[in-house]
Amino acid sequence: MTAATLVDMLDAAVKEMASGKNFAALTTLMPDGQPQTHIMWVDATDDQLLVNTEVERQKFRNVQRDPRVTVTVFDRDNPYHYAEVRGRVTETVVGDEARRHLESLSQKYQGTPYQNPIRSDRVILRITPDRQLVR
Repeated sequence: MTAATLVDMLDAAVKEMASGKNFAALTTLMPDGQPQTHIMWVDATDDQLLVNTEVERQKFRNVQRDPRVTVTVFDRDNPYHYAEVRGRVTETVVGDEARRHLESLSQKYQGTPYQNPIRSDRVILRITPDRQLVR
């Protein structure tokens, strides 16, 4: 178990889990303050978690209004092993880069091109950690 840390970079164990074929729960805050959680594909750089969604989804509207989020990445082989990142969406990326990222995630998780209908522009949510915990 790793103690919770306050940093601006991803813990190596968090990055490893988010880079693997593990699902994440993304929690955002609704306009009335209630949490909203979705199971998502996740990715990572050295310093941020990356989540891909559409600009017309409620979760995107939520982070535009309040960028605070929690992302919990669960080990697919042992869901009792997980990483929790509390942080903020500090950047959004729309357009071709977001579409390429979605294709990369689809290959990672499904081994095929992305096949679900896309109703609006894709967007990458770049999440900078404020607090991290690995168990």
